[in-house]
Amino acid sequence: MSILPICITGEPVLHRVADPVDSIDSELRDLVADMIETMHAAPGVGLAAPQVGVGAQVFVWRYGGAGSFDAQYREVLQLDEGPARGFNTVLHGVVVNPTLDLVWDTEGAGAILPEEPDIALESEGCLSVPGYGYPLRRVLGAVLRGYDVDGNAIEVSARGWLARIFQHEYDHLQGTLYVDRLAQPYAAQAQQVIAERGWGASGHTWTPGERA
Repeated sequence: MSILPICITGEPVLHRVADPVDSIDSELRDLVADMIETMHAAPGVGLAAPQVGVGAQVFVWRYGGAGSFDAQYREVLQLDEGPARGFNTVLHGVVVNPTLDLVWDTEGAGAILPEEPDIALESEGCLSVPGYGYPLRRVLGAVLRGYDVDGNAIEVSARGWLARIFQHEYDHLQGTLYVDRLAQPYAAQAQQVIAERGWGASGHTWTPGERA
């Protein structure tokens, strides 16, 4: 296994739709193993193949289940009964050729969130915009479907922060970074940082364990 360089915003592979995976083989499994090692080394809670320069419909994830957002809204998210209800039972994994169905709990957790995203609880980061984070409202529930590295069909139902991770990584496979979704004034702040760092063009990467 190897730790791979992570592409920074501006690299073309990050800004186009990734290609479907045609064959689940040893080459793909080696890529996934490297992605998992890179995600842990970064450290991050998810990593999509375009972030390591591969335009393929694959991402990996891990989540410890102890985030502040989930702690704040645990009761309404019904996370205490997760295993019984089927939510957040798979806290780490890989998905190939995913689809993602979004669920907004309009009469549950969605109704109790403030109108604007909470800076403390809803700030998001990205390994392709390293070192920065901005608040972003996300849908509170998601159902991820696809295949594992053995070609078996998988389905994972998520609520709270795990649902956010799925949305973030799935967006990467569509050529969208979370900073592309920011509302003002955070969108302008992010673009200013990108300009000041000299990002936004091809050729910028960083490798976990080295300076960004």
